Amino acid sequence: MWAIRPVQDADSEQLIALIGACWSEFPGCILDVDLEEQWLRAPAAAYAAFGGAFWVADDEGMILGSSGFRPSLASLAEIKGVYVAASARRHGLATVLVKQAEQSALDAGYTGVQAWSDTRFTGAHNLYARLGYARTGRSRDLHDISHSTEIEFAKEL
Repeated sequence: MWAIRPVQDADSEQLIALIGACWSEFPGCILDVDLEEQWLRAPAAAYAAFGGAFWVADDEGMILGSSGFRPSLASLAEIKGVYVAASARRHGLATVLVKQAEQSALDAGYTGVQAWSDTRFTGAHNLYARLGYARTGRSRDLHDISHSTEIEFAKEL
């Protein structure tokens, strides 16, 4: 059974593998850590520097999921890095991870959260809808190697 715990820099390799596996499920999604996701090399240090927090779901040393938050606007935190291994899906883990990030954002004084999600990640869109997030109608192009466009979801805490 998994346990949620704060990420450690030593989790880097497994976190990269988890996110890489999740992205590889979608044609054209490319994880290039050194080019675009350098924070994954030292995730605990990175999220401390961002002023946020990040967690992993750990099952006896195996990372099965992740989530975090970081400041976005004065009263708004951004939910980040919600990923669950294919083998661990459909057991409520993503919900637990998002709720962990939401509660921590609330405890840090934020009154709302936003989540930006790649247009290809429809499973995440369904998760956010089930958890009370609303689409804002905003989108953004990341101009990254995956040619990502993200849509925004928001929720009051």
